[in-house]
Amino acid sequence: MRYSNIIYLVTGVMASGKSTVANLLASKLDRGVHLRGDIFRRMVVSGREDMSATPSPEAIRQLHLRYRLAVDAAKTYYDNGFSVVLQDNYYGPDLLYVVNRLRDYPVRVVVLCPTVEVIEEREASRGKKGYIGFSIESLHVEFMTQTPRLGFWLDTSELTPEQSVNEILNSQLLNRCTQME
Repeated sequence: MRYSNIIYLVTGVMASGKSTVANLLASKLDRGVHLRGDIFRRMVVSGREDMSATPSPEAIRQLHLRYRLAVDAAKTYYDNGFSVVLQDNYYGPDLLYVVNRLRDYPVRVVVLCPTVEVIEEREASRGKKGYIGFSIESLHVEFMTQTPRLGFWLDTSELTPEQSVNEILNSQLLNRCTQME
C-alpha cells in the first residue's frame, strides 16, 4: 500500500519503543527516512551538557539546538521526496515547539505511551540506561500530564513493534477517510 509523503513525529518517554517503532515505520514507507534527533546530541564531542532532572540553561539551549537541527534535516529530506520518521524525546511544551517548527509541512504526531511496568521491563533489558537521575514513574507521570494531547496516542504495552506500526498506519488511513467526508 502506498502512503503519501509525510513527516511522522514519534515521541514518548525513554524505553517506550520509539527507536524500534520509528525504524520499522520508516521501512514500511515507499521512500522512508528514520531520523533520530538524538544523533545531533551525540555529535557534540566536547562541551555537551546533557539533560537532567534540573537541567542547566546550557543543557536546555543544546536541547533546542538539537530539535532545530533535526527539524531542518527532516524538512530537507521531505523537500527531496522522502517521508520522514523524526524520533526523539519531545516532552511537555517541547512537543508544541517542534510541531510549530514544522507548521508548513504535513506532520503526523505519534506518541508511544506504554505503562510504567512495561517501560521498567524494557529499560531493564536494554543495553543502555536512559534513566539516570530520573525515576521511570516520575518521568512517565510528568510526560503524561504535561505533554499536549496532539496526534495519535498509542499504548504499546500489549503490542509488538509490527502491531504498533500497523496501528499507526491504519490510524492515518482512518484520519484520511474522515477528512474526505
